Amino acid sequence: MKIIIVGAGEVGFNIAQRLSEENHDVVVIDKDQNKINHIQTVIDVQAIVGSGTSPSVLTEAGIRETDIIVAATDSDEANLIACFYAQYLTDYITKIARVRNPDYMEHTEIFKQDFLNIDLIINPQSEMVNSMLMLMEVPEASEVIDFADGRIKLIGITIKEDSHLVGRKLSSFQDFEHALLVGVIVRGEEVIIPSGQDTIQPKDLLYCVTHRDEISTLFGLLNIREEGLRRIVIVGGGTTGLALAMSLDKMNINTKIIEKDSQRCLELAEKLEKVVVLNGDGTDRDFLTEENITDVDVMVVITGDEENNVLISLLGKALGAKKTVTRIGKLSYIPLVSAIGIDTVVSPRLSAIRAILQFIRKGKVVCVAPLKAEAAEVIEFEALETSDIVNMPLSKVKFPKEAIVGAIVRGEEIIIPRGHDMIKPHDHLIIFALKGAIPKLEKLFTVKLEYF
Repeated sequence: MKIIIVGAGEVGFNIAQRLSEENHDVVVIDKDQNKINHIQTVIDVQAIVGSGTSPSVLTEAGIRETDIIVAATDSDEANLIACFYAQYLTDYITKIARVRNPDYMEHTEIFKQDFLNIDLIINPQSEMVNSMLMLMEVPEASEVIDFADGRIKLIGITIKEDSHLVGRKLSSFQDFEHALLVGVIVRGEEVIIPSGQDTIQPKDLLYCVTHRDEISTLFGLLNIREEGLRRIVIVGGGTTGLALAMSLDKMNINTKIIEKDSQRCLELAEKLEKVVVLNGDGTDRDFLTEENITDVDVMVVITGDEENNVLISLLGKALGAKKTVTRIGKLSYIPLVSAIGIDTVVSPRLSAIRAILQFIRKGKVVCVAPLKAEAAEVIEFEALETSDIVNMPLSKVKFPKEAIVGAIVRGEEIIIPRGHDMIKPHDHLIIFALKGAIPKLEKLFTVKLEYF
């Protein structure tokens, strides 16, 4: 597959690196010579200095032979123009654009077929807000990802050292096999697709897939007490903070938002009804103590300064906040901040990468979610009726060893599968896979699952 990436910033760089490792034909375009030099040094891709809004540069990059263009610069306008020219220069190309301006998102009709005809618009703000709202549905989890329109939950839970599960084999969970499946175990830097013989260890991060109605069963197994959210504090009143606060404004949850810019506080107060707006500095220990941060269920830190975000989150934890959700921009920071005690990280760049992967993966792919710094993925795809794998037991399907089927969605039915379960036409399969197994799965999807 040939892919042009416009913009060599962190999103563009990470997408290019990921696709290069999977042997795609990748071309990166950027006006910054230093960024192009860096990419050429680190990644085996073609890199061109120039503007992605230039038809001649796009032609030089081979736009007429390209399958997908990803416009991921810091300029919404440049991204939209790049997609416009891609549409003009070739009829058969998938167009993906990153757009951040809320004004554009209020007029999504301009992105549709009669106008720009863009296949996917990525809005990092809305992606992050959705991620944070999902986390608040299951506050005990470190990560929550929805599949099958929210009917299936992928939940990440860290095993505490005193957990009664330590030392138990996964095969001992037979009484719960109808309700959940452990698809991935993260143990330090190791990412494991487990079998029934794997044993749970302290500090393991388990990624479990379950029906949304079975979350209480999962927590019962893990001996976790379900507690509803009572108090939330948001630190940072920018566009993302406001969007999150407006969503929470409709819920019966005591919510406060802290913003140090007094003028911005007035703007927030005009748009919010129930959420209390506080003018203050999230790095001020006395201020946080005065606002009783000790009693907060979730502290969401999403200012524009990621170093401050880390400091505020650590301060909140030290003062007694039960859980922190921290915005981090640089993907390279995420493993570091997780190691120092930050509960959950949200990243606009990671949200953008997740959305892009859905279109890049081969096969009838519905949704893709990278896990653990992209060492593994969870993929939802549809089995088409022409596939050779339908109407046969899962145990007979030649999946890679580094992959496991976590759930089957059949209409309104959710099946946590075992080897005897059959795949039927139009089933949606949720598959866990290590990074190295993904090309093998793509080959299986492409050869077996698509119409020819």
